[in-house]
Amino acid sequence: MSHKFVITGGAGFIGSNLAQALSQENPEDSQISIVDDLSYGKAENLAGINAQLLRGSITDLPFLRTAFEGADCVFHQAAIASVKKSIEDPLRTNEVGIAGTLKVLTAARDAGVRRVVLASSAAVYGSSLDLPKQEDMIPEPMSPYAVSKLAGEHYARVFQEIYGLETVVLRYFNVFGPKQDPSSEYSGVVSRFITAILKGEVPVIYGDGEQTRDFVHVADVVAANILASRGFRPGVYNIANAKSTSLNDLVEMISKILGRDVSPRYEVPRSTDIRHSLADISRARSAGYSPNCSIEEGLKTTIRWYCR
Repeated sequence: MSHKFVITGGAGFIGSNLAQALSQENPEDSQISIVDDLSYGKAENLAGINAQLLRGSITDLPFLRTAFEGADCVFHQAAIASVKKSIEDPLRTNEVGIAGTLKVLTAARDAGVRRVVLASSAAVYGSSLDLPKQEDMIPEPMSPYAVSKLAGEHYARVFQEIYGLETVVLRYFNVFGPKQDPSSEYSGVVSRFITAILKGEVPVIYGDGEQTRDFVHVADVVAANILASRGFRPGVYNIANAKSTSLNDLVEMISKILGRDVSPRYEVPRSTDIRHSLADISRARSAGYSPNCSIEEGLKTTIRWYCR
């Protein structure tokens, strides 16, 4: 059976990895369309991928309705994925993250799309000290970015209940891997640490480095999206590795892989940074998700990509 998949933000880090996996999985039976205005994504991320690039914005409802025609599933990855940027410009974050997501859901409903898989974020949990993070915890968003993700989750649930549009929400924790742009202010610490060490620079840690994160390789995030397009029951799922790694340990692991002796520079903690993050992924596991890439193996594949 042939399928048409649409990926919003498909020229970005996660979206382009997802497009690559989908094109490799069903090279002849599936059509893949990428919706991206290239404000953050890069056309070169789609090199060698059998996908059609439809350049446009998720804030353009008529464009989305046309792009979604005949689609079986829409993967909604497009976002301004930056806490810092959302604090500087909350109106733009609202326009893209909330109004844009509403338009994606509306266009999917109008085009008769079966299912929408939405990318959300662990940022919705906020600064709660309770660990691990479970999907039924009361959200405490600390930034306009987190608010936008939470609003998108609520809209997804409402569209499921009122219009019958199947929606699956994936709350990503700290995603890393190939194609993550270290020069971007939105990039994660893994790509920044790797590129700094490769350049002979000192990686910067804000705080004492004992803060922890649940790092998950993009290949596992991609696998979760593909599973969610087929078998997950509608709802909200944490997507992570279910393991905590301190930033100090992260620098040490990267240094060891690269054969370098590196000590980070410590600077004043940022007010919006949480202290610890760890996911409970039992709900996703029960639906078939299983992270297969350890942080060590993930770092090796990511470093190879940056050294290519």
